Amino acid sequence: METVKIGKRTFDTAAHTYIMGILNVTPDSFSDGGKWNRLDEALRHTEEMIAEGADIIDVGGESTRPGYTQISEQEEIERIVPVIEGIRERFDIPVSLDTYKVDVAEAGLTAGADLLNDIWGLKYGWNREEGWHSRLAAVIAAHNAACCLMHNRAQEGYQDLMQEMKQDLQESIRLAEEAGIRKDGIVLDPGVGFGKSYENNLEAIRRAGELQELGYPLLLGTSRKSVIGLTLDLPASERLEGTLATTVYAVAQHCGFVRVHDVKENARIIRMAEAIRDGGKTFGND
Repeated sequence: METVKIGKRTFDTAAHTYIMGILNVTPDSFSDGGKWNRLDEALRHTEEMIAEGADIIDVGGESTRPGYTQISEQEEIERIVPVIEGIRERFDIPVSLDTYKVDVAEAGLTAGADLLNDIWGLKYGWNREEGWHSRLAAVIAAHNAACCLMHNRAQEGYQDLMQEMKQDLQESIRLAEEAGIRKDGIVLDPGVGFGKSYENNLEAIRRAGELQELGYPLLLGTSRKSVIGLTLDLPASERLEGTLATTVYAVAQHCGFVRVHDVKENARIIRMAEAIRDGGKTFGND
């Protein structure tokens, strides 16, 4: 698929790399915890990201940083629903919800989210041997929503990283198809920082484009992550340049989306990288 429909908007992922702006409404996210967890602050930051070039706003109510503490579904719902409703009331932009929990997904999609961004690729609580169907996939399908299916494993350890990632993501795709999620509503994410070693993460960034063989647009999410911190020996607050380097790799490999904290800088570097890649033409400009 070269296009994906999220909410009212169709994204031409063959021509352009779009920006998913991160809005963490949590007190404990690894790089911006507590900054946007009041409604007025969250909406102000949303407005800022839209002005800087965000194409989607990704709302997260629970940190998924390494060693995070899982919160209850009710607490997560209380965090994300007012924000999603506020964004939908004030702005004309697709809204993504970052969760893997069924009841949170139901509440968020009912509140107006257009895409479910799932770090477990529909497999949280799913049992391969017993063949359970994914409850989360059924909720997404019932709302006719889009989804981003991320590659993840409980433990790292691979014989052939890319081949095993493809196999794992094919399982996620099958769960989506069985539930009736529309084909033009599926995006895949290699899952940098999840179930992978430092070397695995670098390889996943370098070879992300190979996952397009599965037939769906890709999202690369590396913003301020530990693979950048380990490479540059820098804290999360100083990882912008490292993030931008990975965004250039995303553009070169025709990834459809990048998920980032720093929208303005990533929008500029995408425009430059696309001009180099495409011989001077930039998306939306003749």
